[in-house]
Amino acid sequence: MANVTQATVEHVAGLARLSLTDAEKERFARQLQQILAYAESIQALDVSGVPPMSHAGAATPLRLEATDPQPGLSRETVLAAAPDAADGLFRVPKVIGG
Repeated sequence: MANVTQATVEHVAGLARLSLTDAEKERFARQLQQILAYAESIQALDVSGVPPMSHAGAATPLRLEATDPQPGLSRETVLAAAPDAADGLFRVPKVIGG
């Protein structure tokens, strides 16, 4: 099994754009190592006699209860709570360059 180092944690944190303290990096490296060890122990189980399954949930379809539509909040109420609104719409920061 590969050893999870603080450098591994730093790399993953960088991909997720997370800033971690040295203590967090150490703790996460230890936790990830434990998770990988557990996954490895599961892979060692003999499941040759276990039939495959499509999902872990019940095989019966989910039955949804019929409900009556309820009125929602008015546009004015929602926009009054918004940090920034204009012309009856939410204003949000631009996230795509262009």
